[in-house]
Order: sequence, then structure tokens, then C-alpha cells
Amino acid sequence: MYTLSANQYGKGEIHLVRIYRDSPRHEIRDLTVTTALRGDFADAYLTGDQSKVLPTDTQKNTAFAFAKTHGEGAVEDYAIALARHFVESDPFATEADVDVLVDAWDRVVVDGAPHDFTWVRRGPERRTVGVVASGSGAEARVEVTGGVVDLVILKSTGSEFHGFHKDAYTTLGETDDRILATSLDVKWVFGAVPADWDAAFDAARTAMVSTFATWHSLALQQTLWQMGQAVLDAVPSISTVTLKAPNKHHFLYDFTRFTVEPPIPNENEVFHADDRPYGMIEATVSR
Repeated sequence: MYTLSANQYGKGEIHLVRIYRDSPRHEIRDLTVTTALRGDFADAYLTGDQSKVLPTDTQKNTAFAFAKTHGEGAVEDYAIALARHFVESDPFATEADVDVLVDAWDRVVVDGAPHDFTWVRRGPERRTVGVVASGSGAEARVEVTGGVVDLVILKSTGSEFHGFHKDAYTTLGETDDRILATSLDVKWVFGAVPADWDAAFDAARTAMVSTFATWHSLALQQTLWQMGQAVLDAVPSISTVTLKAPNKHHFLYDFTRFTVEPPIPNENEVFHADDRPYGMIEATVSR
């Protein structure tokens, strides 16, 4: 009566840290890796037969090993090597996903100089890398995505919201000067391999942030459209970008309710930052 229509399995959130000690000035790479394999694994679900299942613990061990043996290039190179390894070495896996979250660290400054081996973690923003590998030999395929999550950004003016549709339940007032703030989750798809993965990420992120800052916004929807175009303009190897942006509302606090004398003015200066509920605005921009 029933069919196992899809399945996959893997290891979630493998947190690994690689220190590069090639010189007195060390480097750090902090990755959280999630793997998933798809293929001929139905027997494990239907009968409990594990003979085709590569343990998730093995996937974890491989992620750590590849941090040493394939960890010298960009994060994308590491993720591609790991995903290709799974589909090429496992006879039962037809497709492998490797998703990576990158935590950035900033060097501690001591007496005006960056320290050689001490960092403070930056946050909450994290870079993302995704790889889907399938096939082998002439049929080998790799799809790469990049992006960023939890990129919190705010500007104190240069944003309006008015002329919107209203019904009997509408209470929101119109404004021609408001705070615009969001926590961006952005994912882009590479249609071609860029010359430099890190440079492509930096260019895409810079394009988004600069556009958010400089575009006079009539709505967050309009801003996302402009940001998506800016990413595609900045990185020709990106074919599609998807932006997910919760509208982090800031409401002008009402001092007129107070009876203090003299009255306290509030000329777009003091706001109540309301973390929920929030508007969720999403857009995908493609070439």
C-alpha cells in the first residue's frame, strides 16, 4: 500500500577547526559540515539491512581527515573534494550533499598590531557553501552554491513604506522615513566555476551590503530586487540568487503618553525593536 518515495542519511553539524601553522603567523578555519548520501539504501529502511550503509560516523571521520588532506584551498574546494569522494568511493551512493557553515574569526589587536595566534569570533553572520556531487567519470556532475546566513544589517534612514493596500484590519501607519533592518539569509547558485571562490564571495557580499546602504528603499521587496541584481552584476559566474529577509521592525516609541513636563520629544530617535512577529520577504533573481 505504501512506497518509500525518497530517502537520504548523513551526519549533521560536524564542527571542525583547522589551524594552519606554516609560519609564526597562524591561520584558522572554523567549519560546521553536514553530509548526506542518497542512493540504493531502501533495504536499510524496509528490512533493516545495513549492508549498503556507510555509517554516519565514517562520514564524520572523513570530513575531519579531508580538513587535513584537502584543506589548503578555498572552502568550496574542500567541500567538492569531500562530496566527490563519497560518490566515487561508495558503490551504493549516487549523490552526495556537503553543506558547510563558515565561522569567521578576527585577529586580536595588541598594541596596535594584529596578534599572530589569537582571535575573537565574529558573528552572528556565517558564510555558507553547498555542494551536490553525482555520477562518476564522464557522467560526473558537481553543483555548487554559496551564500551567507544571519547577516544582520540596519540603516537608520533612506527607507519609506506608504501607499500600501488597506482593509478593515489595517492599523499600520504610513511613513516616509523609517529604520530598515533585517537578518539576511542569501543563497546563490554558480553556473560556472569562478576564478577565485573567496573573491567571488567577497564581491557578492560587498554588492549586497553596498546596495542595501545606498538604495533609497520604497519597500524591502524593492531593496531585495536591487540587491539580487547587484550580486549578478558583481559575479558573472553566479546564475541565480535567492534572498530571504525578515523585516526587523523598529517602532517609534510613543512619549506622548507620559505626563512629564516638559514633554519629551522623539524625532525618529528612540525605537522599540520588535523581534516578533516579523514580515518575511523573499525574492529570487536569475539571469
